[in-house]
Amino acid sequence: MIVVMKIGSPEVEIARLTEELCSWGLTPEKIVGKHKVVIGVVGDTAHLDPLQMQEISPWIEQVLRVEQPFKRASLEYRHGEASEVVVPTPNGPVSIGLHHPLVVVAGPCSVENEQMIVETARRVKAAGAQFLRGGAYKPRTSPYAFQGHGESALELLAAAREATGLGIITELMDASDLEVLGEYADVIQIGARNMQNFSLLKKVGAQEKPVLLKRGMAATIEDWLMAAEYILAAGNPNVILCERGIRTFDRQYARNTLDLSAVPVLRSLSHLPIMIDPSHGTGRAEYVPAMAMASIASGADSLMIEVHPNPAKALSDGPQSLTPERFDRLMQEMAVIGKAMQRWPQAVAAIA
Repeated sequence: MIVVMKIGSPEVEIARLTEELCSWGLTPEKIVGKHKVVIGVVGDTAHLDPLQMQEISPWIEQVLRVEQPFKRASLEYRHGEASEVVVPTPNGPVSIGLHHPLVVVAGPCSVENEQMIVETARRVKAAGAQFLRGGAYKPRTSPYAFQGHGESALELLAAAREATGLGIITELMDASDLEVLGEYADVIQIGARNMQNFSLLKKVGAQEKPVLLKRGMAATIEDWLMAAEYILAAGNPNVILCERGIRTFDRQYARNTLDLSAVPVLRSLSHLPIMIDPSHGTGRAEYVPAMAMASIASGADSLMIEVHPNPAKALSDGPQSLTPERFDRLMQEMAVIGKAMQRWPQAVAAIA
């Protein structure tokens, strides 16, 4: 249920109303929009009459029920306004969301050594990326595949951030690593295999770092949004949804099926920012540029692209990684689409 306050509602009345809702055993959350304040109400609201609730304050404009099972993640919860996630980085805050320029995340699947990760960070920053991705802990299908260097890799990511000022996105696999990973990461990634690890979702929801939630390999959109709901319900409002391809029938020609239809569907259902990962979505480097540009055209807020200085020798996911040279060209190609969509930094600045 959401309570829409009238424009100019006094802060004292919003505080009084919030206190009264708490006394009813409900959990009210104040959401400040561009023009109005909305109070999201979570709890047992089935017996409440929206029309009667409007009578408890002359400053209430409207009371609406949220029909979706994912309450906090729903577009209704923010009264139709898209949210943003603002990530502090050494180069300044980066905003990810519908009303901001496209944000590019790039880097290798795994952190292999200091020279490799620092040099890759320098190259992707020079091309225009704002975040460096790199796995310290790697979930692999085979127990014999490279699992990542762990905490030592986090230190190498810190060295890359020190050298470039890029924000760091890296994956959390185990709640026991949350504290140490949180010291290094600017955004904590929950991978596809852990999308429905509900105890892990509650843990990242109880801390303040933004969370990048990748779609599970066979997850429906509702499954995905309900997973986001776990994080939001635990108190963390800063969730980014990442489409990274789903499993369908044909795996001979592409690793996964990149579901770009998820972008407009999510726009109609949720206020959360949307990222696309065309590298995992296709599994083939030669397909990544086309799908990256299509992602921008579909309305994505951010892209995650794997880049490795020598993909043939990568310890993981080499076939889907671009070389730094190809990434440079891709950024130029994406600028054409980004400017047409008014989502490229220069295009947005010109409009402003």
